[in-house]
Amino acid sequence: VMGAKGATEIIHRADLGDAEKTAEHVADYEDRFANPFVAAERGFIDEVIQPRSTRKRVSRAFASLRNKKQKMPWKKHDNIPL
Repeated sequence: VMGAKGATEIIHRADLGDAEKTAEHVADYEDRFANPFVAAERGFIDEVIQPRSTRKRVSRAFASLRNKKQKMPWKKHDNIPL
């Protein structure tokens, strides 16, 4: 995974000598691509969980799995050694 600075240095190779333009390109890249809300808006991820609600969401997920029983299908044949 490449960071915003490395990606903009490759994309905008002609502006490498100008620090102002490079900083502008990095900020633009971060706003457009390195943002979880943009990815959620485009459907790449389902949801963005805020840090303050992470513990509550994880505990709720584990609570919903507390009484889950996994049902395995009946095996028709054994695995005989060959």
